[in-house]
Amino acid sequence: MSDALTELEATVRADLAMIAHPHAAWLEPKTGPDGNAALDVLIVGGGQSGIAIGFGLMRSRVSNILLIDKAEEGKEGPWLTYARMPTLRSPKDYTGPDLDIPSLTYQSWHEARFGKESWQSLSLILREHWAEYLLWLRRTIGLPVSNGRELLEIAPASGGLLAARVKHAAGVETLYARKIVLATGQEGMGDWVIPEQLRALPARSVATVADDIDFEGLRGKRVALIGAGASAFDNAAAALEAGAAEVHLLCRRAQIQLIQPYRWLTFRGFLRHLSDLDDAWRWRFMRKILEMREGFPQPTYDRCARHAAFTLHEGAPVEAARETGEGIELQTPRGSVTADFVICGTGIDMNFAGRGELSGFAGNIATWADRYQPPEDERNERLGRFPYLADDYAFTERVPGKTPWICDIHLFAIASTMSFGPSGSSINAMTTAVPKLVNGLTRGLFRADIARHWASLNAYDVPQAVVTRPARKMGEIP
Repeated sequence: MSDALTELEATVRADLAMIAHPHAAWLEPKTGPDGNAALDVLIVGGGQSGIAIGFGLMRSRVSNILLIDKAEEGKEGPWLTYARMPTLRSPKDYTGPDLDIPSLTYQSWHEARFGKESWQSLSLILREHWAEYLLWLRRTIGLPVSNGRELLEIAPASGGLLAARVKHAAGVETLYARKIVLATGQEGMGDWVIPEQLRALPARSVATVADDIDFEGLRGKRVALIGAGASAFDNAAAALEAGAAEVHLLCRRAQIQLIQPYRWLTFRGFLRHLSDLDDAWRWRFMRKILEMREGFPQPTYDRCARHAAFTLHEGAPVEAARETGEGIELQTPRGSVTADFVICGTGIDMNFAGRGELSGFAGNIATWADRYQPPEDERNERLGRFPYLADDYAFTERVPGKTPWICDIHLFAIASTMSFGPSGSSINAMTTAVPKLVNGLTRGLFRADIARHWASLNAYDVPQAVVTRPARKMGEIP
């Protein structure tokens, strides 16, 4: 480790010590059915959101926590797996998992690692550097993270606890916790979509943008991308750079989306207070933003457009697809496109029952369609399938009383978007969204222990001062 990084870590420790008030511990571990102390909070996901949530809890003196992630250490999140862009899309000065501690910002780490001149000349953050920074951050603040552990199931347990069945290399174990946070990013409540028209095609010929794709194997092949968001362009570029003979990007819109609504909404008022609005306003704003979809920056487009093998087809939704002797034939209103391999960049749909960890109670998770019926001209069936979350990011029940324990399962993922705006899937929202979630978690823990706190107050008898009275002489009037 460089001297500059060593000095930075010393500064971090000094900064955190300086703002540690109040120091008092306020939680007592509950005992699980196995006789061991249960966790106060189990965080599922060790990526940027999980790190920020764990850090926020530790700053609130909730230290009996554990983060688990099914990936190996350093491979959490998309950065070194299916993220195929060279850099982050967020401006370099957006802060996030540092939770407003200057010495923990990416800028501080970058300057210590590469020098201040490097930061000054930097345009956008390399995704490999972001992954390295996140790993440094979690180690520096001392987060307890256990990798190679996959959540299989959540169920209620005695004593008001939750039981999480977790698979790892040695087998399956059950972890007990008072609260569980699903900080599972993109896939938290569903899966990547393969459009219905393509589902009958052989699996060897179709993938989603999140799959492990052998791009070198596409050299000399014809590739079609379904969708025109940033991830679709990233995968198109990866295929072109690997030497694909043709790459066709099929955009269903008449004109490709050039506006990035996430740039508009990055201001404190919206990020902090969208969730305070009534359902009509929340629906109106998020429907507008999500129907626009996320735009792509100029470098992303240029990365594709510089290749003669790249063709953009606008107004070309896939109406039908079939395998022929020539390859995969995709029918669009603008004619047909033939490809050897198809990559779907068509986003994620909600499918609670398809998530094993949720399957035991998926049918009673309330959705937006259960809670709010928008005007006819604002309806959107896809967005209605998003979960309708409480003000602390917790699941709510479709049928009250059927699964009351799900109020202790909190979702901080892309599926939180309809209830809270960009929160569990965006760097730009972390500094406002994570404190809101942490406040909700600590509020729930405090309320659940209110009888103990009341008893503690009544039993509190620690004097703050000692009063001494001078001895009086005989005959003095007191």
